[in-house]
Amino acid sequence: MTSRLTLPAPAKLNLMLHILGRRADGYHELQTLFQFLDHGDELSFAAREDGEIRLVTEIPGVPHDSNLIVRAARKLQQLTGTTLGADIWLDKVLPMGGGIGGGSSDAATTLLGLDHLWNTRCGEDQLAELGLGLGADVPVFVRGHAAFAEGVGEKLTPVDPHEPWYVVLVPQVSVSTAEIFSHPLLTRNSKPIKVRPVPEGNSRNDCQAVVEQSYPEVRNSLNLLNKFTNARLTGTGSCVFGAFPDKAEADRVLALLADSQTGFVAKGSNVSMLHRKLRSLR
Repeated sequence: MTSRLTLPAPAKLNLMLHILGRRADGYHELQTLFQFLDHGDELSFAAREDGEIRLVTEIPGVPHDSNLIVRAARKLQQLTGTTLGADIWLDKVLPMGGGIGGGSSDAATTLLGLDHLWNTRCGEDQLAELGLGLGADVPVFVRGHAAFAEGVGEKLTPVDPHEPWYVVLVPQVSVSTAEIFSHPLLTRNSKPIKVRPVPEGNSRNDCQAVVEQSYPEVRNSLNLLNKFTNARLTGTGSCVFGAFPDKAEADRVLALLADSQTGFVAKGSNVSMLHRKLRSLR
């Protein structure tokens, strides 16, 4: 039996997100602060000799060839010219449209995992550049370190913010990034801030007001979590989060909200669990 390589695809939080303006190409200039969570999807890879890329796990509503995992694998094949393929299994934990990076993280884990499995040795820089063609958030997952991001999210400066425990609530709605970024009421004129330090008062998310207005479920989750801590939206998705000093306190708060809310507790991490796992394989 062909041996499998199993790797995590961690979630991320945007600890702040400022929209500076809209570019001529329709994308938005932004500044954001990424931190990883020790919580996420899991992917397993087994090499194939026939060059075929096969995502064994079906994702409802996502055609096989459109999945970011399959697209990432084929991009790596094209870049390297390898004749190998892969069977890929996905244990999906992160919600779609949640703003915690599920699809982008899966794509990055695929690039790093297959680069290791196929022994194509592209290196982080090349894989990050390849990942940017799949999505603006993919490079930070490829790099694997908490980062202050600029541009459309691809210009990364490593940072080391505090690593608290988080309660993450998952409202049962999928938020459309395109809808939020095209919304007429979205703030698009935040003033740029310097990388160090990111002032605590700048920890807002410019997308939050629009998401709250459009999705009552998200507004409700923010109101409930705000009773215990400063609750914020992550990215342009539906998930909201708040920081706590230890796991016991985070667990206590989630338990109090469990009757009406779905969510999880996870540790913030400045080095992604994917990179910690890959280092152990070297």
